[in-house]
Formats: sequence, structure tokens, C-alpha cells
Amino acid sequence: MSDNQTRRVIVDLQPTLKGRLLELRPLRASDFKDLYAVASDPLLWEQHPVKDRWKEDVFQGFFQESLDSGGALIALDSKNGKVIGTSRFYGYDPQEGEIEIGWTFLARSHWGGTYNREMKELMLRHAFTFVDRVIFLVGPQNLRSQRAVEKIGGIRIGSRRDGGGKNSFAYQITASAFAQTFPKQ
Repeated sequence: MSDNQTRRVIVDLQPTLKGRLLELRPLRASDFKDLYAVASDPLLWEQHPVKDRWKEDVFQGFFQESLDSGGALIALDSKNGKVIGTSRFYGYDPQEGEIEIGWTFLARSHWGGTYNREMKELMLRHAFTFVDRVIFLVGPQNLRSQRAVEKIGGIRIGSRRDGGGKNSFAYQITASAFAQTFPKQ
């Protein structure tokens, strides 16, 4: 078995990843209250296809789906350990050598790029141990998320239907492009 085949067999979709600004760890059922405290801000969802996700009953469905996905991570601020958001790995396809990163949101207090950049760098660095390409699906109206993906090196490659059947813009980052955007320190 080649190294490429070996690395694709060992896949951890819920790693614990630590950076300078934040830590990502597997999402747990006990995280609901703290994550909903972040998600209850209606401004987080104003450009999102599900604009009412700030409502507790709507968020409950999203949260359960996140738990059920087996790839959801919760983001904690390294300074104080407080919950600041979430993201997830989804749709691992070993034949295509790709995985999706998405369902990301951060507290507005952590907007501005540095936290999202570190979150995505940690997740991408992990993903590129077992895939060659990472896909991001972003709603056509979600300009904020489109810009965020472009800032980390995402290239729009067309459109795809998301898990809910909605048409989304598809962005990709390849392992080689990642190495240029995020050189090892």
C-alpha cells in the first residue's frame, strides 16, 4: 500500500486542534447552551440561507445535525476557554481525495479574519493529511462567507448542491495551494 493509500485509511474527522488563538475539539451534546449563546445573534445569519437559525428551535435541529455528522468541532478562545463558534468536516470522499469544510460560524466579537483564518488553517492542515482537495460550499447570497473563503485561498470552481439540496457556490483549496498560502513555520 502506498503512502497515499495509507493516509486515506486513517481519517479522524473530529480531532483536537490547537492554535495560538483558538482550540478546536469534538462537539458534544453538553455544548448546546454555550454554542446557542453564540448562535442566538440574528446578525450571524443575515446572509445565510437559513436566516432564522438564531431561533432556539431552529438551532436545535442544526445542532443535532452537527452532532450526528460525526465531523463537528467546537471552537474555544484560547485566552479564556469560552465557546466562540463551530465548523465541521463533511462528505469525505476517498475516491475523489476530497472533503468539505463548512457550517462555520463565529461570534461577532471574533470576526475580522484572524480567528477564521486560524480555524481554517488548523482544519486544512489536518485535512491535507488524508485528502488532496478541500471543498467549501457557500450560498450565493452569503457575500461575507464568500470573501472569507477567498481570503484563505479558496478558488471558485462552479456550483454544487449542498446537503439541503440548495445550489451553492463551490470553492476549492488544493494541498499545493494550501502550502503556498499557509507555509509551515
